[in-house]
Amino acid sequence: MDNLDRNITMAKIKITQTHSKIGSNKRQRATLEALGLKKINHSVELENTPQIIGMVHKVSHLVKIVKS
Repeated sequence: MDNLDRNITMAKIKITQTHSKIGSNKRQRATLEALGLKKINHSVELENTPQIIGMVHKVSHLVKIVKS
């Protein structure tokens, strides 16, 4: 399986911001912004990559994850 085939079959996850970023440190706010989350109840659908999973883990107390 080459790189192209692996990218096509990559699973997606839906990430929803459930808590406010007020009171979070600067790195956590930057991580939310990098994930594309702007407000509470805002959702984005991203590829399930190790980089995204690591970012979600850092702000897991502010977001909810649903596998698509």
